[in-house]
Amino acid sequence: MPFYQSSRKLNKPSGYLNVTVSLDTSGKYLASILTEIEGENPAVSTEGKVIGIDLGLTHFAITSDGSKVSKYDNPRYLTKHEKNLKRQQQKLAKKQKGSNSRNQAKKLVAKVYERVSKSRQDFLQHKLSRKLVNENQVVVVENLNVKGMVRNHNLAKAISDVGWGTFTNFLAYKLEIKGGKLVEIDRWFPSSKLCSNCDYQADKLPLDVREWTCPNCGTRHDRDGNAATNIRNEGIRMLQTDGTAVSEERRGSKTKAWTQVRSEAFPHDVRSPHYNRFDLVWVVHTC
Repeated sequence: MPFYQSSRKLNKPSGYLNVTVSLDTSGKYLASILTEIEGENPAVSTEGKVIGIDLGLTHFAITSDGSKVSKYDNPRYLTKHEKNLKRQQQKLAKKQKGSNSRNQAKKLVAKVYERVSKSRQDFLQHKLSRKLVNENQVVVVENLNVKGMVRNHNLAKAISDVGWGTFTNFLAYKLEIKGGKLVEIDRWFPSSKLCSNCDYQADKLPLDVREWTCPNCGTRHDRDGNAATNIRNEGIRMLQTDGTAVSEERRGSKTKAWTQVRSEAFPHDVRSPHYNRFDLVWVVHTC
């Protein structure tokens, strides 16, 4: 008898458009049902809690609602299954090509990858993203260049395993269904170097510096918590600049707005492989 498992509850669909049956590499059949549901998603509203999220590797997500900072550890699912995966791949390599035993070994390798994928999806989709969307109306994240970041061979495996892009996509569609809003700030915004209390910007802040003290106001900052607060502040500023009503205020100085300025000395486009990281500067304008 076939096993049935639903990934989403169907709320009174008005009609079934089509059903797609597929066979995955682990030998399981999956049925994808496309339905048509009456009604529309609620209108987008920004009246409610606003949270900023700083994504990382040691901690998967660091969140700030302006007063409280929370940290969510990176589960590192691929690392946990790495030994088992290596063992199964070694067994596969010893099997004769075209044999039934090799086909069975392929399925065992595929099952390990499937376990990693589903564990990651469960953490990102059904737990963390759902929790954040339920508790907040506006979620602010950085627009990370994941494809460019994986070119760093020392961090490529860790970045691919963490699933930042998938997490952002889950937040986007859940917020759309709820009537919330996902705000993506510029990837070059200096969230870590900026003091969330007085807007002072540090010249340099190496990655190994996890805490720093603002020389202007004397505030002691946790690097990631400070970044999450700045991301939240920048998201609120962007909404207010667009004329969107926001019920919550920015933390720290409310008289300054950060604007990205291109230096004429560097003609390269931001997305160009010849882009120089000193091409962009951040200046402050008084409102």
